Amino acid sequence: MGSDPRFVMILPLVALALSLFVANADAAVSLPQPVKLEWHYYKVYNTCHDAEAYIRHQVELFYKHDKTIAPKLLRLLYSDCFVTGCDASILLDGPNSEKTAPQNWGLGAFVLIDKIKVVLEQRCPGAVSCSDILNLATRDAVHMAGAPSYPVFTGRRDGMTSTKESVDLPSPSISWKESLACFQSKGLDVQDMVTLLGAHTMGQTRCRYIVDRLYNYKNTGKPDPSMNTTLLNQLRKECLPRTRKGQSDPLVYLNPETGSSYRFSESYYSRVKTHEAVLGVDQQLSNGDNNTLQIVDEFAAGFEDFRKALALSMSRMGSINVLTGKQGEIRRNCRCTNADTNCKR
Repeated sequence: MGSDPRFVMILPLVALALSLFVANADAAVSLPQPVKLEWHYYKVYNTCHDAEAYIRHQVELFYKHDKTIAPKLLRLLYSDCFVTGCDASILLDGPNSEKTAPQNWGLGAFVLIDKIKVVLEQRCPGAVSCSDILNLATRDAVHMAGAPSYPVFTGRRDGMTSTKESVDLPSPSISWKESLACFQSKGLDVQDMVTLLGAHTMGQTRCRYIVDRLYNYKNTGKPDPSMNTTLLNQLRKECLPRTRKGQSDPLVYLNPETGSSYRFSESYYSRVKTHEAVLGVDQQLSNGDNNTLQIVDEFAAGFEDFRKALALSMSRMGSINVLTGKQGEIRRNCRCTNADTNCKR
């Protein structure tokens, strides 16, 4: 894209991503430097040579029976990295942990992470962090769902604390400007935002996050005029006006085009262009500014540009406030710290 030098890079995928993580890399200047993650960390240091293969195999076993694991892992990774950083704090149990925050209700994929951890502890005790497991498992699951694969740099360690009060994740009904401010506060930019919002090509959301668009947009008593009429009528059948306390709050597909197949594709961007995005923050990308419009147009036109951008943005998100070296620990159980004497091993 003419206005964004990162977008016109035509390097092969691995070379592109590798360039981000060399010492003092210029391509990720908005992130803390240096980013101390490495390509195939567990092979390089011979701590668990086949760690990535073990993780991929477990994801494959789960994915065969549950396609929802891909969007669940994407949401879980986002919920981890966008709070205190990619330190697996979202995985910790506790009466006041991040899991208990209202923004994190409905999170899933914990059982898969537990299973992977058990396998790795049997083969490589105390070697592979829960944070790396989450990042690698997410990459593998979304690739199985149709997304391009991308390099995941490893060497993260796990955080020691998790509190509900630390969770400041925004509502999915915020404006695109508020969304951009949130991404920028994590060292990401407008291209990262538009790229990572593409995860909404699959998965589900609750009616409460879109009911204002259907019936009372900006307190006008009318639906969002930017919403495609066919989509509006379809969603109104699933999401009734919220008129009483305790009313049911059904789940609806973020991308009715792929629905229950949970396939990852660039169709998200085509739907934004035709005003068929379910979430308001997604639809606003079509009338945000020239930067968002240009990126949406490019991604809707072909998968290759999106493929390259996804590799870059997922790597950047996965590097937010990582713990490395002697920071944190390698948990033996992803649900509790090693010092927790009440934790089952």
